[in-house]
Amino acid sequence: MNAMPPQPRTARPYPTSTWTNGIGYLIFFSRWLQAPLYLGLIVAQAIYVVVFMIELWHLAQEVFLHTADITEANIMLMVLGLIDVVMIANLLIMVIIGGYETFVSKIKVDGHPDQPEWLSHVNANVLKVKLAMAIIGISSIHLLKTFIEVGGMTESGTTENGEKYTPTGVMWQVIIHVVFILSALALAWIDRMSYHRVAPGETHDGVVVPLPPVLPSRASDSGSGIRPSDDQYDALLSSRD
Repeated sequence: MNAMPPQPRTARPYPTSTWTNGIGYLIFFSRWLQAPLYLGLIVAQAIYVVVFMIELWHLAQEVFLHTADITEANIMLMVLGLIDVVMIANLLIMVIIGGYETFVSKIKVDGHPDQPEWLSHVNANVLKVKLAMAIIGISSIHLLKTFIEVGGMTESGTTENGEKYTPTGVMWQVIIHVVFILSALALAWIDRMSYHRVAPGETHDGVVVPLPPVLPSRASDSGSGIRPSDDQYDALLSSRD
C-alpha cells in the first residue's frame, strides 16, 4: 500500500493589532503626498508651452523681418532650440504620467483611443529606461547646437551669442553625453537580465512573460494531416535551440 504524500502545512494566521494596521494604512496613503509634485510638473509644462511660443515668435520675426541677415545656421540653431523645448516637454509627460501611474495610483484609461502605447506596460524599470533615452535625446540636441556654434573654434576658444566655448568644455560635453549613453545601456541590460530570469507565463513588472510556442507532434506519432514532414519538425526544433 502506497503511503500518502505529506500534505503541505498551511501558515497559521497571526492577529494584527489596530495600531499596526493603522501604521500600514498611513504609509500606504502617504503616496498621495506625491500628487502635488506631479501637479507642479503640469504647471512647469504649461510654462514650457509659453517658452515654445515665444521662441517660435522670435524665429518668425528673424525670418520675415531680417531676411537678408539671417543664415541657415541661425535658423538651424533656433529650430534645435524649439526641438529641445519639445523633448523636455515629452520628458515631463513621461515623468508625470509614468510616475503617477507607478507610484501613486492607476490611471483608468484602458481602452481609450488616445491612450499612449507605453502606458499599458509602464513600470519602474521601463520608466527609467525611457527617461534615460529622453535625457540622451536632450543631450544630443545640446551637443549638436554646440558643434554648429563652434565650427571655427581655435585652441583659445570662441564666443558665440554671448557664450564662451573652449575645446575643454566641448570635450566634457562629449564625455557627459557618452556617460548618458552608457548609463542607458546599463539600465536596459539590467532590465533585460531580470526579465529573462522570470519563468514563462509569470508577470514581470506588470508585463506577462510570453510562453514558448507549442510544438506540434510528429506525423509518425499522431494522425495524418497534423505534420506533413518530420523534417519540418526537426527544423522547428533546431530554430528553437
